[in-house]
Amino acid sequence: MIDSAGLPAELAAAAGTAWQHILDHQDAAAVSGLTAALAAHPEIAPALARVLACSPFAAGLVRRQPRLLSALLEEGLLQRSLHPGELQAELGQRLAEPGAELNPVLRRFRTRHMLRIVWRDFCRESDTLETVRDTSALAEACIVLAQAQLQQQLQARFGVPRGRHSGEAQQLIVIAMGKLGAGELNVSSDIDLIFAYPESGETDGERRSISNSEFFTKLGQGLISALDQVTVDGFVFRVDMRLRPYGESGSLALNFAALEEYYQDQGRDWERYALIKARPVSGDPARGAELTAMLRPFVFRRYVDFGVIESLRSMKQMINSEVRRRGLQEDVKLGHGGIREVEFIAQCFQLIRGGRDLGLQQRELLQVLEECVALRCLPAATVAELRAAYLFLRDSEHGIQGYQDQQTQALPADALARLALATVMGFADWDGYLAALAGHRERVAAHFRDLIAAPEDEQEDAAEELPPWGEDLDEDTLASLGYREAASSLEQLQALQQSTRVSTLQAEGQDRLQQFMPRLLLACAEADNPDRALLRTLPFVTAVLRRSAYLALLLENPPALAELVLLCNASPWIAEQLERHPVLLDELLDRGSLYNAPDKALLGTGLRQQVARLQPGDLEAQMDALRYFKASHVLRVAASELVGRLPLMRVSDNLTWIAEVILEQVLAVAWSDLTARFGQPQRDSEGYGFAIFGYGKLGGIELSYSSDLDLVFIYDADVQGVTDGERSIDNVKFYTRLGQRIIHILETRMAMGQLYEVDMRLRPSGASGLLASSLKGFRSYQEETAWTWEHQALVRARLVAGDPAVGAGFDAVRRDILGRTRDEAALSAEVVAMRERMRKELLPARPPEGHDFDLKQSAGGIVDIEFMVQYAVLAWSHRVPELARWSDNIRILETLSGSGLLTQSESKALIEAYLAFRSVAHQLALQQLPGRVAGDDYGEQRASVKTVWQRLFGTQDESTGQRD
Repeated sequence: MIDSAGLPAELAAAAGTAWQHILDHQDAAAVSGLTAALAAHPEIAPALARVLACSPFAAGLVRRQPRLLSALLEEGLLQRSLHPGELQAELGQRLAEPGAELNPVLRRFRTRHMLRIVWRDFCRESDTLETVRDTSALAEACIVLAQAQLQQQLQARFGVPRGRHSGEAQQLIVIAMGKLGAGELNVSSDIDLIFAYPESGETDGERRSISNSEFFTKLGQGLISALDQVTVDGFVFRVDMRLRPYGESGSLALNFAALEEYYQDQGRDWERYALIKARPVSGDPARGAELTAMLRPFVFRRYVDFGVIESLRSMKQMINSEVRRRGLQEDVKLGHGGIREVEFIAQCFQLIRGGRDLGLQQRELLQVLEECVALRCLPAATVAELRAAYLFLRDSEHGIQGYQDQQTQALPADALARLALATVMGFADWDGYLAALAGHRERVAAHFRDLIAAPEDEQEDAAEELPPWGEDLDEDTLASLGYREAASSLEQLQALQQSTRVSTLQAEGQDRLQQFMPRLLLACAEADNPDRALLRTLPFVTAVLRRSAYLALLLENPPALAELVLLCNASPWIAEQLERHPVLLDELLDRGSLYNAPDKALLGTGLRQQVARLQPGDLEAQMDALRYFKASHVLRVAASELVGRLPLMRVSDNLTWIAEVILEQVLAVAWSDLTARFGQPQRDSEGYGFAIFGYGKLGGIELSYSSDLDLVFIYDADVQGVTDGERSIDNVKFYTRLGQRIIHILETRMAMGQLYEVDMRLRPSGASGLLASSLKGFRSYQEETAWTWEHQALVRARLVAGDPAVGAGFDAVRRDILGRTRDEAALSAEVVAMRERMRKELLPARPPEGHDFDLKQSAGGIVDIEFMVQYAVLAWSHRVPELARWSDNIRILETLSGSGLLTQSESKALIEAYLAFRSVAHQLALQQLPGRVAGDDYGEQRASVKTVWQRLFGTQDESTGQRD
């Protein structure tokens, strides 16, 4: 019946002895049934010998209850994986049988399935993840059904507990912590639980009423007893309640409000760490989700939380101390390089970055590690080593615990137990297993040592040389550091010191400021203008005083502090962005990505990956993610431009790409939201039947840092059509609401501001027109109603997001309109008149002294070039259709030269002037200066532009408006 040929001699002998004990059982019928079941499945003979030899626990179960194994064999449960919900369904059936008693049923159910779990794990019929998943599902089934039965019993005595304010029936919410919360329970683990209920109140019993607190305390006590108490049938799971608020001295069950108050007022970092894996496993799922959402802000800060590093470092030191003090080197969980250290590595990143990178708000460890790779928190090679070690260590843990069903992770000392563990793990002997284990643990320990290491020794050595901060700081000290305006800088620093923001800081914030300010003074002293660097950086310091985790980030990362000072010194615009959105400091941690603006394909991939990690339907989270995405990537573009990594054309390209991928995602979000409510609109195309067209700078691929978006929405669907949802609306209303939703997502002010200001005035009929136009209506308007200036605007229009089929239809209309034959003299007069009107409205009559050339509006400036390009396209596209192909000025100018409509020298001069003006405009924007320069600047370029203007439109009298 058993085949021990593949086992070492010692284990083969143990298996034989165990089998003989089973055969000697006094219940001959049970033994006969077992042998018959085994005879029907001869293929499991080697597995039987392996289990009997390597798990005295399993051997003892079968010896005492042969029918356990017979039933599992006959039902095929040893040979297959379980389906989701199968355990709970089976337990429910057993509890529903006549005369079933809760405690015996639970314990026998646990015994039956622990035999199955250990069998499949030891025979490698299940992998590590199936083993922990099944053990977790077993615990959940026992909790849920025991709670349901116990609550019914209590309600029969005291009535239904009801909320004081809502009057709704209340249920106990059991929060699974630790490995059960993550669905990673080991085969002989205790379970860490917290009990909660939604509202205070009392029961509605007719004879006797008690408070909800008393009711759920009684229920919790009953549940613990049902699971934890040892009876003649054994136990179900050991229960540990020490993670609840106030630990063993705290109330057994708390309502949601009390939980929230505790964690917000008294919660400590180790409790944040413990709650990472917290998961409601019983009660009303909606209330459980409510509780999870309530706890999330405590666990995951909204920003990158480097303030928790000191606490994590303390926890790490406690782990190291505990290993030394308790001699845990032989423990695969708690020893160096053990399971706990792998978990600590993953959970550090969850606490630090989980508030912003929502993909880290997962419970399963291996998924978190993979997310760390995606977020570049850890190299792929490191995660591969950690994953392999974790699985090896968890398998070892199961081998140790499954031997005698004991809650231990210590390596066995007994020779036979060692051989059993080695065999389960696939090794011929103990030494081979020990060598493999040592290799995994060494790799884990090395990664653990590198995690949140103390700041570099050189930083500590330099601490004695730091300048003073506080009353001892004076002008001479600043001057000695290189500050040229020491008195003014000292005044700024003293104003900060004496501000109420500083004086009312809590002790932790005061300590961090005391550490940070001397390092900031040194960092600013390295700048080319220390006083300016300090002046531009201090507003950021003031802004983050109440969120001193940002100061901790900079203290932990001296290179990031250097980048902060460099960028603030180089650009007040960047300094303001960082002051308004300190969360962007995270971008300074990776210099490689900070000065490397990705192309459109990478931008799109990155944004899709970020959004994919969010909860579907969570519009607020999606809007937050979009705003961070924009702000972080615009910062990268600005930083790259400042250091000369990006020329002007690439700057505009990148800013335009950022807008385009955001618009595509915003459209997808808005579409998903509306179709969920109203269904899909009737349309011929497989796409949205809707597209977004960029005009102006967006259409011309010339966005700047503060550009708004000129947009037009077009749909191509039957205006008589309707959506196919239960709440059906007509197509016109659907696409109008889609446009409104897009604008809402773009313009709503949130913590990180707006995405973009949107200007829709270039749509047909302007502000009085429909928000979204049909393609047919757009064509009709352009052919019959549009003004010349609207055709000028069409030159710079192009598809930026949405259905390509609608884009092709729009492009056909655009080419037809631009390719019309026009009276060149009349067109010239209209273009010149429009230009003069614009100049009079937008150009000051008396420019600021010394700045009398407006880069955009003055004669010979940017807008003159744009108007000439637009005139050329409208006048000559019927002769050179290629002119209507492009929406950007540079390629149109190149086409004009190539077709002979402009001379090569004219085209070159206009392109050089256009790029020069736009380049200096970008630089001025980063310095937060107006787009004006001295009157004698760029004289040659301006003269070239005026020359071409005069050739196209005739000589203009300066007094009529062609003035500098």
